[in-house]
Amino acid sequence: MRIRKDVKIELLRRTPLFSNCSKRELAAIAGIADEIHIPAGQDFIRQGERGREFFAVVDGTVSVRRNGRRVQLKGGAEFFGEMALLTETPRSATVTATSPVRAFVITRPAFTGLLRDLPQLQLKVLHSLAERLAPDAGV
Repeated sequence: MRIRKDVKIELLRRTPLFSNCSKRELAAIAGIADEIHIPAGQDFIRQGERGREFFAVVDGTVSVRRNGRRVQLKGGAEFFGEMALLTETPRSATVTATSPVRAFVITRPAFTGLLRDLPQLQLKVLHSLAERLAPDAGV
């Protein structure tokens, strides 16, 4: 069963990077998302590797480890890797499927193309990024 677009939009809405986006913009982002299936035990991402994509978990569970120790993802384990859409910095943790996982993935090249096509999206993403990185937003 394919992931419905409204499910993608709802997960994207909860992602901090896309929190300022309109429903139309979220629908455009959802349109570039590909469905994937990951078996239990397989890594989505590995700490230290260069990031190239963002993932959102629809069904299943994941475990997150940083330096070998289990950690919690900010905002939960439904989505991770959104910073890889904007930068090539190394991954800060390893994320492994602990059950079979159905998810969607957005690659940096697809997202970059969308930013070119929807220039108003650039400012919203930049604003969300600034809010996320500011130690005391508004001060």
